[in-house]
Amino acid sequence: MSKEIKKIEEIELSKVTEQQQRLSEALTNIGVLDVQKLSLHTKVKEISDEIEATKKELEAKYGKINIDLKDGSYTEIEKTDGK
Repeated sequence: MSKEIKKIEEIELSKVTEQQQRLSEALTNIGVLDVQKLSLHTKVKEISDEIEATKKELEAKYGKINIDLKDGSYTEIEKTDGK
């Protein structure tokens, strides 16, 4: 006695297969985006570290200043006594 293999209709199988492929593709894209996001976080950290180093260099040369990024002019930051 052999058991009869039951199958869903071909159009249903096609629909389910296509949905699974779309899901797999979306999950793959999420993984790629996560890797890109981690890479960008690293890049932001590196740039922030560069900015801090530049600030220290400029502060050593000019003191505490605010720089106008449009033309490079600067104003000194007034010291407060903390009172």
